[in-house]
Amino acid sequence: MNFSLPLISALVGLALLLFGRRLFWLFVAALGFAIGLQLAPYLSHNPPLWLSLLLSLGLGLLGALLAIMLQKLAIGIAGFLVGGRVAVGVAAALWINYAHYSIITFVVGGILGALLLVALFDWALIIFSAIEGARLIVGTVHLPSSGTTVLLVALALFGIFVQAAMFRRSRRL
Repeated sequence: MNFSLPLISALVGLALLLFGRRLFWLFVAALGFAIGLQLAPYLSHNPPLWLSLLLSLGLGLLGALLAIMLQKLAIGIAGFLVGGRVAVGVAAALWINYAHYSIITFVVGGILGALLLVALFDWALIIFSAIEGARLIVGTVHLPSSGTTVLLVALALFGIFVQAAMFRRSRRL
């Protein structure tokens, strides 16, 4: 029974690594699944496997449903939040008195971030899904930390390359 959780993680990771852009809902579901695995120990000191699986599958299903129903809204909100945070961070690094204009900076950066993420959604999804897929796969392998890092980077780059090739091919058709 303890073998099933790493096997499921590896299979979901492989699907994300190779097909994350095409399966946006799977990407969000896998994130929910991974978060569920991380949250289970907080619910119980040594959670039984069924609790980890139930929580992971529940959060994964919720993520998939939200991704399907609210995809455009979620992309816009995520882009706005990331863009705003990046703009405030850049302003803090470049100007001493940035705090006087932090709300305006956040809003302008947020609008630019939302527009950028919507415009570059496919590429962002390719990169993030390949990284998350590689992370799920590497989490099932027991290696020294340097080996884990090398494997993670190699798998992520491979996934980005494969998905980018499929994306370019689908755009030509």
